[in-house]
Amino acid sequence: MISRTTTEKVKERADIEDVVNDYVPLKKKGQNLWACCPFHNESTPSFSVSPPKQIYKCFGCGKAGDPIQFVMDIEGIGFNEAIRHLAKKYGIEIEEEKQETPEAIQAYNERESLYIVLNFAKEFFQNNLKTEEGRSIGLSYFKERGFNQSIIDKFDLGYALDGWDHFLKAGKEAGHSEDLMLKAGLILQKEGDPERRYDRFRGRVTFTIHNLGGKPIGFGARILTQDKKQPKYINTPETEVYHKSDTLYGVFQAKKSIREKDNCYLVEGYTDVISMHLAGIENVVASSGTSLTENQIKLIKRFTDNVTVLYDGDSAGIKASLRGIDMILEGGLNVKAVVFPQGEDPDSYARKVGSQAFADYLTQKAQDFIAFKIGLYAEEAAKDPIKQADLIRQVVSSLAKIPDPIIRTVYVRQSASLLDIEEEIIQTELNKIFIKGDKDKYYKDQRENTVETKLEDTFSTIETALSHASLIYIQEREMMRLLVNYGFEMVSEQTSVCEYLLQETSELSFETPVFRKILDLYQTALGNRIIPQPDFFLSSEDQEVKKEIIGMITRKYELSTLWESRHQIFTHHEADDLAKTVYDNVLHLKKKVIKKLLEEARQKIKEAENQKLEESIISERLEIYMELKKFQTEIDRQLGIVVSY
Repeated sequence: MISRTTTEKVKERADIEDVVNDYVPLKKKGQNLWACCPFHNESTPSFSVSPPKQIYKCFGCGKAGDPIQFVMDIEGIGFNEAIRHLAKKYGIEIEEEKQETPEAIQAYNERESLYIVLNFAKEFFQNNLKTEEGRSIGLSYFKERGFNQSIIDKFDLGYALDGWDHFLKAGKEAGHSEDLMLKAGLILQKEGDPERRYDRFRGRVTFTIHNLGGKPIGFGARILTQDKKQPKYINTPETEVYHKSDTLYGVFQAKKSIREKDNCYLVEGYTDVISMHLAGIENVVASSGTSLTENQIKLIKRFTDNVTVLYDGDSAGIKASLRGIDMILEGGLNVKAVVFPQGEDPDSYARKVGSQAFADYLTQKAQDFIAFKIGLYAEEAAKDPIKQADLIRQVVSSLAKIPDPIIRTVYVRQSASLLDIEEEIIQTELNKIFIKGDKDKYYKDQRENTVETKLEDTFSTIETALSHASLIYIQEREMMRLLVNYGFEMVSEQTSVCEYLLQETSELSFETPVFRKILDLYQTALGNRIIPQPDFFLSSEDQEVKKEIIGMITRKYELSTLWESRHQIFTHHEADDLAKTVYDNVLHLKKKVIKKLLEEARQKIKEAENQKLEESIISERLEIYMELKKFQTEIDRQLGIVVSY
């Protein structure tokens, strides 16, 4: 669908550091940039970005690729959508293939179609603010709340006209099908009457919900009348592009500020977010009135490890929502809380006291979660031993959620001081929780392993074969790594690494399919007089090959250059003695192959003896076994290994 010219322009312009920084904050360490991986939970950064090589690699979950692959992985989209996303980011005009047909357009990814109709809806609701009804009702509501035109545009606020089918008619006139509008959650179908369809949002102001890339994926809509039969807010239902549990309102507008401030304010509603932006505080998102979810916490963690939860001045409501703090702790984030005066929320309080006083309040009133939780119950627990014991259990329960043992220890000490009890009591209760968790895990593992234990003997031969295959895989990969990284380095005056490796392993058949592919590509390139450096493989369309190559050219740990330049501490590098490294690798690979062949020969001798085959057959198999043993002994000798057989 997208021309090769456009794709090539995107590949040339897209910068891996720039693209990844839109989603996770990167920190310089050595030659590379590092972050906690956005694809799996971790407390220590194992996600590496190499600007010179234009690649990323996670040493935890194994995700790897270039800027396009990163966008595909992080957004959960296809190649074409990733190209469009990056083209928009870098202002590249998208050229469609000239041979595009109506059938191809019809078959185009449904997600892209949904984005198009949702964007149309956003613009429709925005334009409604310019109508007489929109100005008198929708725009006047926003103005009453202090929303200026700049903030209205920033958040794509709008108004849904009061009528059954204003949007439906406009959508059809613009060429959007009813079925598509239905799938996007923009219209409803009357139960039992497929012909009766009408607008979902009617007579309400609209709040556009964006994804991380800024595309509209849904809407929240607030009623402005006092009709008690109607809910105050209605929202887009779950669709192909909108999943409420994965989404935070305002994250697109907030992500840059969250990274810069290294903190995320978490509020409840749309207007809370917008009012805080008006007050100059942009690192804020909303859970949109729903209970916080694990995926929403993971989304915040992409940008910061610090969360400040803002609570309305209603103690009963606060206590009911404390589970969210435990979930945030369990997600590995640091939590603070701010409580507004009775009857106030972030929106009302910001408008009441003004920008500077509001910002000062957030700074001065922020408490860590332990002081906050204890303070909530301190008064009622002060004179009631039973309630005091319950408070201690609640605090311990929260402490047990903290994955980092050092942070947990600090909070244990603080909790003991605030609760006026000994640290050992809290630690004892914590240990009970951990022991119970370990017990539950043990019994679960035991149940799961029962079946495996019964099958263990049956599959012992298979496991042996697998272990050999695993060892051969490791050695094959090491050879490929040396070939890709040092292929044109010299191991002698006349011989390069690639010449030596290819010659010495010419009689071996590589067992791992992806390594066979890399080897074939390498030899084909040589035949075409192309020097197959890492960049040659990274331009391949084969994602499996690209992922393996990235793993081979990326290192998890780097020695600081200061060791040698400042401290005069000199370390050995594998390139310093490349000839020995390559020579040993070939020997180790051959050793692993022979070890596998020996095991197969041993099994054949055993089978021949069990089946009582002729002596000549057994003798022939023994000869093969002994010949292999000679090879093994010779390789061990060359490797300097002394083994007594």
